[in-house]
Amino acid sequence: MTPASPRRRAPGMSAEQRRAMIVAAALPLVAEYGAAVTTSQIARAAGIGEATIFRVFQDKDEVLDACVAEAVGTDHILRELATIPLDEPLTVRLTEAAEALRAHLERLGTVIGALHASGHRRGRGPGPGARDGNGNGDGDGPPRDSRAESFATLRNAVVELIEPDRAALRLSPEKVAAAFLGLLFTRLQTPAPDADAPLTPAELIDMLLHGALHHPENA
Repeated sequence: MTPASPRRRAPGMSAEQRRAMIVAAALPLVAEYGAAVTTSQIARAAGIGEATIFRVFQDKDEVLDACVAEAVGTDHILRELATIPLDEPLTVRLTEAAEALRAHLERLGTVIGALHASGHRRGRGPGPGARDGNGNGDGDGPPRDSRAESFATLRNAVVELIEPDRAALRLSPEKVAAAFLGLLFTRLQTPAPDADAPLTPAELIDMLLHGALHHPENA
């Protein structure tokens, strides 16, 4: 009788991969429940046993801190921006970038807001310069230097989207990218009056590239 060959086990996840998988499952729950989310809920969403969470995280607070780090990080949005085809028209490229950035910032605001409202403060020892949503010290948001670095990283990614049209622009792609991000962030952070709907991404891009005045040839 031929002995049965040993069953090959699928390669397991590394600790870093498991952490990333748990954070991805936890983020929607954190956005909904804030710090009240339980590790049992996170385990069910991730399809793992609750004990598995504590093999890669010290406790729930560390899971929450990892969720904040993922929400404020730029890796995900940079991957999204990198998928936008450079052979599309500039208006299409920037509109897609605006939609991706809007989704990124809304997720960031939802996660940070839910944790802040439920009393969670990021990390047990916040670094110097951390600010909350009101600009006060030691909040859930990243330090001021980190914010500036994130903005510069996003600006560089938008510059790459604009670069193919450099010759057609009156301003450098760097200045256009900075103006694009400034308009977008202001649109998302400033509530529109009741009588006015906020600018759509397409309207924002049209104003950025063509201004608010009628062109003489279109009058």
